[in-house]
Amino acid sequence: MSDALLNPQLIRLGCRPASKEAAIREAGQMLADAGCIAPDYLDSLLRREAVANTYLGNGIAIPHGMVEDRALVLRTGIAILQIPDGLEWNPGQRTHLLCAIAARSDDHLAMLRQLTRLLQDEAKLLPLFVTQDSNDLIAALHQPEDNLPPDAEAHDLDVREEWRLDYPNGLHARPAALWVDAARRSPAQLQVRHGNATADAKNLISLLQLGLRQGDLVAVSGRGPQAEDGVRQLLRAMREASLSEQTAAAIAAQRAAAQRPRAGWQPAGPLISLPGIAASPGLAIGTVRVLASQQLQVPDRPISLAEGGDRLHEALAATRRQLSQLADATQATLGAAEAGIFRAQSELLNDTDLITLSCQLMVAGHGVEWAWHQAVERLAEKISALGNPLLAARAADLRDVGRRVLFQLDPSLQGHAPAEFGADTLLLAADLAPSDTASLDLSRIKGLATAHGGPTAHTAILARTLGLPALVAAGPALLDVADGSSAILDGDSGRLYLNPGEADLASARAWQQQQREAREKQQAERQQPGQTADGKRIEIAANINRPDQTAAALEAGAEGVGLMRTEFLFLERDAAPNEEEQLQTYQAMQLALQGRPLIVRALDIGGDKQVPHLNLPREDNPFLGMRGARLLLARRELLEPQLRALYRAAKNGKPLSIMFPMISSLKEITRLKGICESLRKALDAPQVPIGIMVEVPAAALLADQLAPYVDFFSIGTNDLTQYALAMDRQHPELAAEADSLHPAVLRLIRQTVQGAAAHGRWVGVCGGIAGDPLGAAVLTGLGVNELSMSPHDIAAVKAMLRRHHYVRLQDLAEQALACDSADEVRQLLETLA
Repeated sequence: MSDALLNPQLIRLGCRPASKEAAIREAGQMLADAGCIAPDYLDSLLRREAVANTYLGNGIAIPHGMVEDRALVLRTGIAILQIPDGLEWNPGQRTHLLCAIAARSDDHLAMLRQLTRLLQDEAKLLPLFVTQDSNDLIAALHQPEDNLPPDAEAHDLDVREEWRLDYPNGLHARPAALWVDAARRSPAQLQVRHGNATADAKNLISLLQLGLRQGDLVAVSGRGPQAEDGVRQLLRAMREASLSEQTAAAIAAQRAAAQRPRAGWQPAGPLISLPGIAASPGLAIGTVRVLASQQLQVPDRPISLAEGGDRLHEALAATRRQLSQLADATQATLGAAEAGIFRAQSELLNDTDLITLSCQLMVAGHGVEWAWHQAVERLAEKISALGNPLLAARAADLRDVGRRVLFQLDPSLQGHAPAEFGADTLLLAADLAPSDTASLDLSRIKGLATAHGGPTAHTAILARTLGLPALVAAGPALLDVADGSSAILDGDSGRLYLNPGEADLASARAWQQQQREAREKQQAERQQPGQTADGKRIEIAANINRPDQTAAALEAGAEGVGLMRTEFLFLERDAAPNEEEQLQTYQAMQLALQGRPLIVRALDIGGDKQVPHLNLPREDNPFLGMRGARLLLARRELLEPQLRALYRAAKNGKPLSIMFPMISSLKEITRLKGICESLRKALDAPQVPIGIMVEVPAAALLADQLAPYVDFFSIGTNDLTQYALAMDRQHPELAAEADSLHPAVLRLIRQTVQGAAAHGRWVGVCGGIAGDPLGAAVLTGLGVNELSMSPHDIAAVKAMLRRHHYVRLQDLAEQALACDSADEVRQLLETLA
């Protein structure tokens, strides 16, 4: 570490700042006076506090600026304020040493490592809080690399492989939980190393403390029984998580890009506003309700370790059950991705460091409630102190789940429920736990704003799913807004407008009304048949996974199920479902549809959908490997029980069609149909329509030759697009470019429609573009007969079709085929909006 980073001119002893903000400004001014930063960097130091907690723990805070403001750092420097009396940093956190960091590169990392070691050595740390000699601080913080403790050099275990992390948002709780799950299936000791930091691969918090970012190189190693298999299994889980992580980031970027051109609401005149970070779109008008932070006063009632251990075990088990129920309820109402938030929280309860620290504190003579609360806070502070806003947001998950356990241990700590919220409440809070957000009464809460947090936090994700306008990271000033005052919350721009006048309120209400009328009109007409203004009939169906989703799909306006994804019967379980279990699921789906069409896609595993218990071989490029029909023909033990269950379900006389995925040749069709016919005859079952997915260009180009051998086609535009454009639809930099409205993709769709029509076959589309109103319009113009989509897209698609004549859509489709790019096609289609 450079001596220039630590010198008496940048150290002040015996300070007594009035507030955290005053302390940060004082340290920042020291850096500015020393020529380390431009004056504007002081504001950057304060903005960081709104995004992440910079309290490192044990009386040390390390405020630092935003990454995007690094250009304001003129040279690396560290300013230290010693605060002997202590300063409340956040509730329950008291700072005695403030180390403000301005870093142009990584020069300061050695000091951070030494600070971390000091946290564990109170004998050395506590005297620094009151010393009157700045040289004591310099000596304690300046330790040459060759004098570092023995654990400074990390070593890999016996079997070792390297991998470079490619998650756009770094390693956070959800993918880390997948790593832990994979590691725990192995009896070997497994370790992940980044630089000189190591983590137990079976310990979630240990992994998170590595602070891994996109591009970091990690070494995965193992020792003991089946170590080689364990390392391979863990690496497979790491790579498989890449697909969903990159997809989520790419979709978010694509949605953000789609939002940018749209003009949002603007106040009628100048208004005082608080800026934050946009977290969930929408405009909300209401009365402010400030949710005061309740600092838990956890009593310390010592008991024996045996009794405390038993009580903690019971509380952990009860909380796991509670989280499992919450995850199931969230999946049913919001979706699997949102339910994963609470499944990842449940994994935090298995963390050995958390349990061990709790037990250590009980051994030291503390009560179980106090020990658990302290263990959670200490580990959450460590995660927050890593300097990564995404990981800092994960500390909120740890505190959330920790609070649940604490309330199981002592229900009286839960306090009284807050008073009823008004009918138009804008809820303001320092932060909000994900479980609290998921349970908000949306009939009363119209908008949400938090002083802390970030747009990637689980609370923000849930707000978007719930359709609740929200902003985050508005800073401490948010909590000073007068309770009961009027405000307008704009989740698109990330601003809270205070005390709006009548003209502003009228303007905002008009904007809301305009948006509401459009949605209400769509919803009111959602049960009308799918057709154009001149009566051209287009069947509108739903893509769903389970029978319990059917009622909601029909309520949303679906006329049937155009795609039942049966792979979800195989996911999130330890073994494949047997024939009887599958039969019950298909019959339940038929019963729920009450005679409406049902198209069941045979198991589509491979590519971005992997099932550990199937033990599929690892492939360098799974999208071009054994997936779909290829896998079904190679693994007859998967195909035949599913087909038997489907034909047995067909014997009840209710509509059912079978569709095979990833077809690329006539040979595959004939082999699959041969197996179908053999099983059908053995079961004395009726014949059912058999169709194929058109997902590869080969199937589209051969549509006229394949049509005589199938009853229908269903185009999977997501895969067809990526194969036609040679762009991985999950690649973080290419996903937005892999647009299904590309003229090349549209030409493949037209060729499929023409080939099918020549033999009297119908064509559906069940890819993502079917649920885009503009995409649905051009697909209709190309001659597609059926569109199947996510249920929440149905009303908007039907409304789009009803507004336009079929001839108009045919004309636009022909023009789209002549375009040069997807962007040009979208510009052409904007005339329909």
